[in-house]
Amino acid sequence: MEIRGSLLARNTLLNFIGQVLPLMVGLVTMPFIVRGLGTERFGLLSLAWVILGYFAVFDLGLGRATTKFVAEALGKGEADRVPGLVWTTVATQALLGAAGGLTLAAVTPLLVERALNVPPYLVREASSAFYVLAVGVPVTLISGSFVGVLGAAQRFDLVNAVKIPASCLTYLLPLLGLTLGLGLPAIVALTLVARVAALIAFLVLNLRLIPGLKRWSAEFSLFRSLFSFGVWVTISSIVGPILVYLDRFLIGSVLSISAVAYYSAPYEVVTRLLIIPGSLTTALFPAFSALEAVRDRGRASLFFARSIKYILLALGPVVLLIGLFARDGLQMWLGPDFASESTAALQILGVGVLINSLAQVPFALLQGVGRPDLPAKFHLLELPLYVGVAWLMICRWGIAGAAGAWTLRVTLDAALLFGAALRGYQLPSSLLRANGVPRTLYAIIALGTAAYAIKRLFMVHPLLLQALMVLGLFVCFVWFCWWRILDPSERGLFIKGART
Repeated sequence: MEIRGSLLARNTLLNFIGQVLPLMVGLVTMPFIVRGLGTERFGLLSLAWVILGYFAVFDLGLGRATTKFVAEALGKGEADRVPGLVWTTVATQALLGAAGGLTLAAVTPLLVERALNVPPYLVREASSAFYVLAVGVPVTLISGSFVGVLGAAQRFDLVNAVKIPASCLTYLLPLLGLTLGLGLPAIVALTLVARVAALIAFLVLNLRLIPGLKRWSAEFSLFRSLFSFGVWVTISSIVGPILVYLDRFLIGSVLSISAVAYYSAPYEVVTRLLIIPGSLTTALFPAFSALEAVRDRGRASLFFARSIKYILLALGPVVLLIGLFARDGLQMWLGPDFASESTAALQILGVGVLINSLAQVPFALLQGVGRPDLPAKFHLLELPLYVGVAWLMICRWGIAGAAGAWTLRVTLDAALLFGAALRGYQLPSSLLRANGVPRTLYAIIALGTAAYAIKRLFMVHPLLLQALMVLGLFVCFVWFCWWRILDPSERGLFIKGART
């Protein structure tokens, strides 16, 4: 398997499309879901999504370890090692998933009756929904192994062929359930059926891609190697979701379930922008693993620096638009109540998302070269600081304070990850400058200044006129970046990736 820039560009585009389409479905359907379920039930549904994601930590990092070790094996041309790796992780994750599901079922009464500020008339409904979620934990874990194999082989076309419809159903099935008059537990059960169907599809694709998987060949002697990598991933997987989702649980405890809804709706939208760096780093992680296996650090360093620039170019203008039109967008999307309550939180979260996006590149590099311990240690350091800061800021400023605490936390995390990657991987200090990262940052700052000036000058004019003028400015920015920020080889890379 040869790692080329054009291959990474193609896979990044596929990953982006595979996440944008569900996002568009979510944008259209979420207002109907909010109105159909009501604010409090929608808050419970958002917490249900969070809980299912958090219980994926029961895989002990084996999904991520599978991707790394399979990518290394393919990079070295040792495909015969793959079946043993895959079936070992699948068998282990089936057992761990069952344990995770039983744990979730056991703690459901505590979550619903004590940890969350659930209204008494919704306690029974919330409990039933969480019990249904418990069944989905092993399905989620096993799916992660099969997805990891496809990703390690750089077959993101197959990954997205399954993930796109499955992700869209996450938003469409609640609407179907509301149309049929179903309650929250039944709606959660519908989404679980979609996950099971996706698991079956991933299994079939794995069997076709790697025929050796048709023969059961689990080698539990490999577990030690997988676990030695995965244990640090597990720590990140345990602490990371706490750092990501703690704000909503604190809001539910300190404020109200309604406040969770006012925070969750803009949070779900703005953090979906992480699909932009995520589309890239999902392809980069197995690439870094394969390149490290053959000691090709030159190309790995080039991919690292250029990825930072591409994320700035792709995400920086989007975050600026969110900051400028946050109130207007919320007003049109979810109504005046959300515009009043959620605007400041949305703007602050936008800044945090940009910083967090850049941090994903050193995170992928450190794990790809076999240093998952460093991100895990950083998360352990951040956790107690974040808990205290988030509590104080939520008590003082409400959901805007929650957004501010989250942004401060991801800023610290980014600083630590970049420092570790640049030092630990011995990247030259001139690497970012040589690849135009500072020049890109200056261009985005200039764009933001000009766009803000236009917004202020034409504040009394219709929103459509403001949007058209800002759009014209952004078109000029795109032209400038294409000819002044990207070099000829990069332009050719993007064109080739789009064509293939």
